[in-house]
Amino acid sequence: MAHGSAAGPVRRAGDLGRCGGLNRERVRGAALELVDREGLQALSMRRLGTELGVEAMALYRYAPSKEALLEGLVETLYRELEERLTTEPGPATAGTPAWRAELHRIARATYDICLAHPHAVPLLATRVPAVPPTWQPTAVLRDHERVLRLLRAAGLDDVRSAAAFQALTAWLLGYVSVELRPIVDDPDEPDPAFRLGLHRLSALEMPTLRETATALAERGGPDGLAAGLDALLDRFTRE
Repeated sequence: MAHGSAAGPVRRAGDLGRCGGLNRERVRGAALELVDREGLQALSMRRLGTELGVEAMALYRYAPSKEALLEGLVETLYRELEERLTTEPGPATAGTPAWRAELHRIARATYDICLAHPHAVPLLATRVPAVPPTWQPTAVLRDHERVLRLLRAAGLDDVRSAAAFQALTAWLLGYVSVELRPIVDDPDEPDPAFRLGLHRLSALEMPTLRETATALAERGGPDGLAAGLDALLDRFTRE
């Protein structure tokens, strides 16, 4: 007989028909909740099974491996992005071309989702580029199609659209990664220098880093994201 745990009794794989409730979306949702709470290192089939109250073997019907589960998390994030873009139309921006306003809306929605799921962000930067486009989840491909169509609407040809798409992706994921990077050494320290841990840096070997650290600790937020995106788009759309 399978024994329970603090998360509740663990059911055998054969019990699924009786207890019901398991499907691919629920498995992926529970995996994302676990990653949000404890980080990617906490995710395993055994731990996820415990979270869902079933044996790990029961999960292989919905994710044949941990690799497949991680790919499923990427798809879940892109579906969340798609849902947000569908249900939350952006405000009209007078004087701004529709294609540019929509790219800003996509960038901001992606930024918000990344901040909501910070531990999952590395998956977007590592797993999507590592998979050929034809193998990527449909939600990922729809996002790429959406952005490329907007770049075409901006008047860019295939070559320039591809270059702009790659630069936009790199900027967005890079910006988010910097925003999420831990900067503060001791959050409870009132003195700014000690809060940032500047006393740990050699004044002789790293004087510029010490002088710049306070500015580096400032977050750019949505305004910084938008400013960088405009600079990038101006570069590619300039005659």
